[in-house]
Amino acid sequence: MKPQTIVVVGGGVMGAQIAQVFAAHGHTVRIHDLTWERLTAARDRIVDGRFGLRSAVARGKLTEPESLAAQERISYVVDLAEACEGADLVQEAVPEDMGLKVRVFRELDRLSPAGAVLVSNTAGLSVAALAYATDRPGRVFGWHWFQPCAVMRCAELVVHDSVDPDALKLVTEVAEGCGRRVVAVNDQPLAWGFVANRINATVRREAEAIVSEGVATRAQVDQIMRDALRWPMGPFEMSGTDSLG
Repeated sequence: MKPQTIVVVGGGVMGAQIAQVFAAHGHTVRIHDLTWERLTAARDRIVDGRFGLRSAVARGKLTEPESLAAQERISYVVDLAEACEGADLVQEAVPEDMGLKVRVFRELDRLSPAGAVLVSNTAGLSVAALAYATDRPGRVFGWHWFQPCAVMRCAELVVHDSVDPDALKLVTEVAEGCGRRVVAVNDQPLAWGFVANRINATVRREAEAIVSEGVATRAQVDQIMRDALRWPMGPFEMSGTDSLG
């Protein structure tokens, strides 16, 4: 598909990594945050972070010209109205606070073009609640990313009953164009975590219970899950890596 103009709202760890992925795959990206200090930190993560663009060159994932081109496609914007002007897709990546996200989506709805799709990186909050805080609920849903975004290929799209099929098609095409494997799942307002995080949270609780009961140590639990079920890492290793967003 043709490159899109994409706005990432929130330049923290997740927002910076998401913006990097979009830019590396040819999209024009604007990152918005509240201060230049935060935007400078976002730029540092994108360029020099552990999984940043320079690291991608060193690991053979990008060429030097591709890295420089990606950097040139990213702009850093403090004014939200300026960031949203002419946007095709807006990816929210602010802290996991429902009140904050609702306020952000109301502003995005007011400032973004009528046809723009607005997606949330929430790890488990109701996307229907965010959608119906706007006047375009059909064009608002979830795109949950996993850390590190440059490496993790899953695109967990979280939809509600009123999602516009054209909006879902656009985001699916963008995600697939960024090398993501898309799985669209249904919103469940009464349970936190969608799929990956709900299952992972259950695994962590049971692993903690096994250790507290004296059945095995944390290291033994991790080893058994690696060797018996061929997990790439055990639940305690995973909880220390922030590999799930």
